[in-house]
Amino acid sequence: MRPLLDISTIEASAKRVGQAAVPTPFERNNRLSDLYNADVWVKREDLQPVRSFKIRGAFNKISLLDPAQREKGVVCSSAGNHAQGVAYACSHHNIHGTIFMPTPTPQQKVSQVAMFGGKNVTVQLVGDTYDDCYEAAKAYVATSGKTFIHPFDDEDVIAGQATMALEILDQAKVPIDYMVVPIGGGGLISGIMSVFKERSPHTKFIGVEPKGAPSMYQSLQEKKRITLDSLDVFVDGAAVKTIGAYAFDYCSQYLDDLILVDEGEICQNILTMYTHDAIVVEPAGAMSVSALSHIKEAIEGKNVVCLICGGNNDITRMAEIKERALLFSNLKHYFIVRFPQRAGALKEFVQHILGPTDDITFFEYSKKSARAQGPAVVGIQLKSVDDFEPLLNRMKGKGFFGDYLNNKPDLFQFLI
Repeated sequence: MRPLLDISTIEASAKRVGQAAVPTPFERNNRLSDLYNADVWVKREDLQPVRSFKIRGAFNKISLLDPAQREKGVVCSSAGNHAQGVAYACSHHNIHGTIFMPTPTPQQKVSQVAMFGGKNVTVQLVGDTYDDCYEAAKAYVATSGKTFIHPFDDEDVIAGQATMALEILDQAKVPIDYMVVPIGGGGLISGIMSVFKERSPHTKFIGVEPKGAPSMYQSLQEKKRITLDSLDVFVDGAAVKTIGAYAFDYCSQYLDDLILVDEGEICQNILTMYTHDAIVVEPAGAMSVSALSHIKEAIEGKNVVCLICGGNNDITRMAEIKERALLFSNLKHYFIVRFPQRAGALKEFVQHILGPTDDITFFEYSKKSARAQGPAVVGIQLKSVDDFEPLLNRMKGKGFFGDYLNNKPDLFQFLI
């Protein structure tokens, strides 16, 4: 097992990181505090120059390169936020960086990388996942001799991320009972643990992963680092098939709990934070807040810190975010509707099957000929979860029900 990073190393990193990262606000969130009967504080890393904590680790690592390494340039692989931190550091130090990103990376993040790096960076879109572009980046490093800037499994990167913990302890005026930390590759939680175990040993650590990418959870279950066979890349900042070696060692020893949060619940919190708190977060940025509902009893009356790790949300994703939130809340339902072969069946469905507040949001006939008599895929949004059973009963009673699609993921993905 690796020892935690030395606090003097992290303090030295803070002096370097201070050239780029800003001390971000540490705020009590009244809405969350009232909701969970606790004192909930948020660390606003979404307000960094690159809108995420990743600037800390990337800048620290690149600042430590020797002249020969700077001359050759650097390489990184990233789902978006680390790439922006590397691009920012490359521009600051006037060195060149080749940045590998997955092809599905939101365009907003790709554009930001180009903006922060300017002429100092070259972006390569490769593969479908972070792990795909990681392999491509490592292969390029082997032939080019450039220095690889790892997004999470590197001591200098972790030391940079750890500078956030020094800030939190300086800003907090009360003892911190719980730290709720999102986990992707694990660099952030590794840095936070290194500081808190030295300076605030009573604090408990709650890790958070998306259900679709539980690489730390599975590794801890099997007591070894594993590689996921597949993953949901929706939470792009935390969709990693293999966690870092440092993170596995540290979490094996010091993690108090690990929460898996449904992507739909994350989406629900993205919308709530935007509407009620005026905070724009990306999916990974909403993970820590999403975990609170799972530990409500444990944190009652306690001082809890949630790390808002990033705010690089692409506006073009909002339709999908709303859809996932509605599905998670059981307010959006998809059916195969079999319209009886009689005149006026569609009119009857609208007037007598739908409830007064039910809304059709998707409608597509599955047959292109004889459509008026064929089955259709219909999406219905409800005002209340209590409206579902009456709707289902009316559909079955009048002979309209064909199938329910929400609980059939393979068919659902194919049809919707």
